[in-house]
Amino acid sequence: MSSCERVTIINRLGMHARPAMLLAEKAQQFKSEILIRRTDQTDTVDAKSIMQLMMLAATEGTELEIKASGPDAEASVQELVNVVQTGFDDD
Repeated sequence: MSSCERVTIINRLGMHARPAMLLAEKAQQFKSEILIRRTDQTDTVDAKSIMQLMMLAATEGTELEIKASGPDAEASVQELVNVVQTGFDDD
């Protein structure tokens, strides 16, 4: 099973260390392979890797594509989209 959605980063500071950690920790809860890419680039990164997520250099307004394949693909994509849409709980 696979799933794919796009989401835009809304928090002012973008994906710095704490949001990358939150996203990676959430992704690690799922069995599916989860890949994320900036929609303006072709390279994907492993959503379970904090370092790879930080290398996206995703700032406020960056659109991301979250794609997963595996037994819990749909749930994993929805959960990660939710994390991004809530601004990583950043103030």
